[in-house]
Amino acid sequence: MSDQPTIDLSPQISDEVRQTTCYMCACRCGINVHLKEGRLTYIEGNRDHPINRGVLCAKGAAGIRQVMSPARLRAPLRRVGPRGSGDFEEISWEEALETAVSWLKPLRETAPEKLAFFTGRDQSQSFTGWWAQQFGTPNFAAHGGFCSVNMAAAGIYTLGGSFWEFGAPDWEHAKLLLLFGVAEDHDSNPIKLGLAKLKARGAKIVGVNPIRSGYNAIADEWVGITPGTDGLFILSLVHELLRAGQIDLDFLARFTNAPVLLDSDPRSETHGLFLRDTEGRPLVLDRRTGKPAPWDGEGVEPDLRGRLRRAGVTHRSVMHELAERYLDPAYAPEKVAERCGVSAAQIRRVAAELARAAFDDPVALDRPWTDFRGVEHQTMPGRPVAVHAMRGISAHANGFQTARALHLLQSLLGAVETPGSFRFKPPYPKPAEAHPRPQFRATPGQPLEGPHLGYPQGPEDLALQDDGSAARIDKAFTWENPLSPHGLMHMVISNAAAGDPYRIDTLFLYMANMAWNSAMNTRGTMEMLTAQDEDGDYIIPRIIYSDAYSSEMAAYADLILPDTTYLERHDCISLLDRPISEPDAAADAIRWPVLTPDRDVRPFQSVLLDLGARLGLPGMTEADGSARYADYADYITNHERKPGIGPLAGWRMGPTGLTHGRGEPNAAQLESYIANGGFFTAHVPPEAAYYKPWNRAYQDWAVEFGLAETPQPYLIQLWCEPLRRFQLAAEGHGPQQPPEHLRGRIRATLDPLPIWYAPLSDAVEDPAEFPVHALTQRPMAMYHSWGSQNAWLRQIHGQNPLYLPTYWWQKLGLQDGDWVRVTSSHGGITVPAAHMAALNPSTVWTWNAIGKRKGTWALDPDAPEATRGFLLNHLIHELLPERGDGMRWANSDPVTGQAAWFDLRVKLEKSAAPEESQPAFGPMHSPIRRHTGDC
Repeated sequence: MSDQPTIDLSPQISDEVRQTTCYMCACRCGINVHLKEGRLTYIEGNRDHPINRGVLCAKGAAGIRQVMSPARLRAPLRRVGPRGSGDFEEISWEEALETAVSWLKPLRETAPEKLAFFTGRDQSQSFTGWWAQQFGTPNFAAHGGFCSVNMAAAGIYTLGGSFWEFGAPDWEHAKLLLLFGVAEDHDSNPIKLGLAKLKARGAKIVGVNPIRSGYNAIADEWVGITPGTDGLFILSLVHELLRAGQIDLDFLARFTNAPVLLDSDPRSETHGLFLRDTEGRPLVLDRRTGKPAPWDGEGVEPDLRGRLRRAGVTHRSVMHELAERYLDPAYAPEKVAERCGVSAAQIRRVAAELARAAFDDPVALDRPWTDFRGVEHQTMPGRPVAVHAMRGISAHANGFQTARALHLLQSLLGAVETPGSFRFKPPYPKPAEAHPRPQFRATPGQPLEGPHLGYPQGPEDLALQDDGSAARIDKAFTWENPLSPHGLMHMVISNAAAGDPYRIDTLFLYMANMAWNSAMNTRGTMEMLTAQDEDGDYIIPRIIYSDAYSSEMAAYADLILPDTTYLERHDCISLLDRPISEPDAAADAIRWPVLTPDRDVRPFQSVLLDLGARLGLPGMTEADGSARYADYADYITNHERKPGIGPLAGWRMGPTGLTHGRGEPNAAQLESYIANGGFFTAHVPPEAAYYKPWNRAYQDWAVEFGLAETPQPYLIQLWCEPLRRFQLAAEGHGPQQPPEHLRGRIRATLDPLPIWYAPLSDAVEDPAEFPVHALTQRPMAMYHSWGSQNAWLRQIHGQNPLYLPTYWWQKLGLQDGDWVRVTSSHGGITVPAAHMAALNPSTVWTWNAIGKRKGTWALDPDAPEATRGFLLNHLIHELLPERGDGMRWANSDPVTGQAAWFDLRVKLEKSAAPEESQPAFGPMHSPIRRHTGDC
């Protein structure tokens, strides 16, 4: 055997390991980046990281191919051919920055609103929003308006926090998990870890989704709901729980506004508003005295049955309204079953399972705590029903009220911030009134008075000009969609092209693929980006774009500022923005340049600071006009949003040395994060871990740590008074009135109690002509559009079929390899078909963002992504069809402006197989040389 070669079975893969934060999805997991002789060789999970505990998904491991992608932009580019051609020339950074300044400086000095600055999934919105605020434009937002703002806004206005980034199930104690429409690419490692814990303990998982894939495939019970009817299903569960008396009366009385007294006189100008004391505090009836008392009074015991007559007006508790609304037989399972695609028996069974888990098998932790009324509790009792939801309920025109209905269900069960239920992640909980109101008044040469995005409390907070027109190009915070705290990114290009409400000069986009998979009406968006006026000038005169890759959107820019990849720059995952906290700990993190770029590219955040200094923006320049920050790392270290509060909470300077939370800037802060694996964690004290909105220990800890300036206890808002204020205006009350054509819609959809209404598109599209619902999902192996150019991940999803349920597969007589023609009221596509049995019978679906346009992402023109991959986006319009009144309404939720992607209806036909998926677009020229190797 001596002549046999010696094989090293454990070769050394690296000579150095650097720890940072992954960017391949929204989990923000900790990773160990292995280098050998300075070259990237391997990425693995960081076992000490609080988010993933060493677990890493396919996306995270494939980050190597992202950093080595041949689609990476290599230098600043200036367009030399027509928009959309992809014809560019390389220029120097100095020329690129001076060009940008020459476009932006006159706008800031004369009309800052003519800059529209919108960002995609950049994870640094507190910084980009601050930059736009200093510029003075009201036109800033990120991608949330077409992602999940319904979920976020409903959570803030109702619970004081939302699912996913700001809340999570109590994986340790839950005995039943109710899961609604959670995207498989988002937060996947923490969810998978949590699901494993539930399975190990024998907890039950109920998945509500038209499609049984991913998480729903391992659910103990699958509810194959008809798209857009989740809210009706939830309110039927509420009906059953109320009818059976299976609700947590003590929780409702102590921690929700169910006992708050309402003006119940329909003739009153304050009908539906809270009865308040002279200090403006909502009143409840105190069971001890039978008299009205402030909701937060010391020792007050609110009475759910409260009724009071004062000054000739009858007031009664919210609980009366709630019970009357949802005990209505219209919500009975037999009444809603056919519409929901769920049997009445299954609705009853799920309701019974919820009640059994909550009330027959509660949990209690032996932890004394004191609530905000001064009542001392010896234990922390909990209802072990956890709920988690995301885009599946959000991306509908009724998504805001559906999410609120889900929060109502949680509250009736006492399953919010109690052991075993849904828990907040710091810096939440935070009630809506604690957030800023949106600021929008542009003044030449001056910053905005405050943040662009906020939470209106009534008509007085709308972003309207003096003539009543929209102050923002996306029409956020108007009568059309009053509560739009993420803006309406999907409407920016359409409104700018139409000059409605006004023309803009420069569209500045970061990492937002608006010419392809991030656009409703993809072909129309490309046409709008290239539309010209009668003089041959582009209607949107200038487009600046920043991205790391040669995407479809890059071809439509006039100036490209190339970004680095995520391992080549500093990033800040901040408590001011979207941190990596978990319910038991406040946590934030950084990325840092573990690699040096081999191209002439710069981190976008550093480029913004450079532009800000050249433009003389406040906060980015010193008194002598010099730049305040050398780069983004300098900003992260030294910027203070207010005294003692900066982008990072860890390793700040206190009076006697290092401290956490509040503190002065520390020059060595980033080095401390790097030494700790790229993250910081501050654990919530055990006595403060649950009941956070009502727990004095948590409120005090939040103030001490810097999450709040004062204690902010509040009640869950089952009755949402801001919605009622807008309704009152629509009914003719108050100084601010909506346009006549919107009054009916506002009265119908901005109900202060959760309601269900059919998707708005149902009123203008014939369900008989378009009988099938069409959805997209994100696969676990891809994240937005950049994953499907990754050489390793393409082997998992290189193309995407349209999945048809058994009913339609058989009705159309399809076989493996067949194609179908899919038509909506807007357009048609011809695509490969596949059969899936575990699917709602009136629903088809596909993976999103697999299809690519030829000539982009450095892919071969004959790559399957460009020939067999496709988008459902071609079938969706940002506007609803005209309905006889001369108007085309936004295809959005009328409350928040959330893009209603999932309301798409189509018809199906068997088709002859074309040479490639239709529609097919001509190839673009690539600003980079096409790679002929493994991509």
